[in-house]
Amino acid sequence: MVASPPKEAALSSERKVYDVVLKQAALVREQVRSKSVLVVRPEMVAHGSLQVLNEAYDRCGEVCAEYAKTFYLGTLLMTPERRRAIWAIYVWCRRTDELVDGPNASHITPSALDRWEMRLHDLFHGRPYDMLDAAVSDTVSKFPVDIQPFKDMIEGMRMDLRKSRYANFDELYLYCYYVAGTVGLMSVPVMGIASDSCTKTENVYNAALALGIANQLTNILRDIGEDARRGRIYLPQDELKQAGLSEEDVFAGKVTERWREFMRWQIKRARMYFDEAEKGVPELNPESRWPVWAALLIYRQILDEIQANDYDVFSKRAYVNKAKKLLSLPAPTSSSPLRHGHFLFPAKSGPPNICNPTPSETGECRKLAAMLLFLETSASAGDGGGGSGAGVLAER
Repeated sequence: MVASPPKEAALSSERKVYDVVLKQAALVREQVRSKSVLVVRPEMVAHGSLQVLNEAYDRCGEVCAEYAKTFYLGTLLMTPERRRAIWAIYVWCRRTDELVDGPNASHITPSALDRWEMRLHDLFHGRPYDMLDAAVSDTVSKFPVDIQPFKDMIEGMRMDLRKSRYANFDELYLYCYYVAGTVGLMSVPVMGIASDSCTKTENVYNAALALGIANQLTNILRDIGEDARRGRIYLPQDELKQAGLSEEDVFAGKVTERWREFMRWQIKRARMYFDEAEKGVPELNPESRWPVWAALLIYRQILDEIQANDYDVFSKRAYVNKAKKLLSLPAPTSSSPLRHGHFLFPAKSGPPNICNPTPSETGECRKLAAMLLFLETSASAGDGGGGSGAGVLAER
C-alpha cells in the first residue's frame, strides 16, 4: 500500500494557499470594489464605436463556447453580468495557459511572463492593452476579485518552464493550486454566494480551491503517458519510490500490480478533493451552481474511466463519452444533485429519443438537442498534465 505523504509536509503549501483564500474571502465579505476608471485606448475602438466592451465580452463568450462547451452552456443560466464576467476570466486564464502550452510555447521565456504580469497589473488599474483585456479590466472593476490568484497562475506558468519533476505532494499541491485552484478563487466573487448560505465565506472558497486541485490531479493522472512522452512527470517522486516504482517504470509505460496500487492511492486522493469541493457548490448563488456541478460531475468520471481501463494511462486515454456526459448533467435547479438524485435526464429512462419523441418528451428533446450541439464537437485530445485551469474547464 502506498502511504500518504507526511502531514507536516502537506500542510506547508496548504498554509500558504489558505492565506490567499482568507484574503479573498475577506475582500468579498467587505464587498470591496476597485475604484479604478477603465481607460479605453483609441486604437481599441473600431471605427469610432464605443461598443468595445460588448464586442470584447461577446468574443470571450465565443472562445468559452469553443473550448469549454458544457461549462459555457451552464453560464447561460447565470445573470448576464455574471455570465460575461466568467467568460472574461476564462479567456484570461486560457491566454495565460497558451503562453507555455500554445503554438509559441517553445519561444516563451521568464521575461515574457514578467511582461504578462506587468500587463495584469495594468488591467487591475483600468489600463487594458486590447479588447479582451478590456473585458477582464471591466470585470475586476465590478466584482471583488483579488489580483493574487491571477499572479499565482502566472507563477504556475513559470514553474512549468523550470520544473518537470515534483519531489513530493507538497510541491505538486502548490503547482495544482497555481494552475487550477486559482480559477476557483477568481470565479467565486463573480458567481456569488447564496443569500441564505450559513457557512463561512472562507469555506466556500476552500471548496472552490478543492475543485481546482481535484480537477488538476485528474488531469495529471489521465495524461501520465502523454506527459512522459514529453519528458515530464507530474507525480510525487517520493510516493513513486514508496510504491517500488521509478521514473524508468513511468517511461516504460507498463501496467504492473505495483503501478495499479500506486494509481489506486492517487485516485483516492483526487476523490477526496472532489468530496471537499461538493460541500461548497450548494452555497453558491442558485444560477451559478449548474456549470460548477456539471464540471465536477463530468470531470470526476474521468477517474472512473481510468479504473475501467485497468489504470493503463500509457496506451489509453480516459475520457467520458457524450452519452455519459448527458446522463450526468444535473438538473438546472438542483442545489445538490448527488444527494437528491436531481439530474437532467433520470438514469432509468435516459435521454429522450430525439428522432421520435413522445409529446411529453418534446421539451426534453429541445434541451438535449441544444446540448448535443455543444457536445458533438468536443475535443478528444487536450493539454497534458500541465496547463492552467482553462485547460481543466475545456472539454475532455
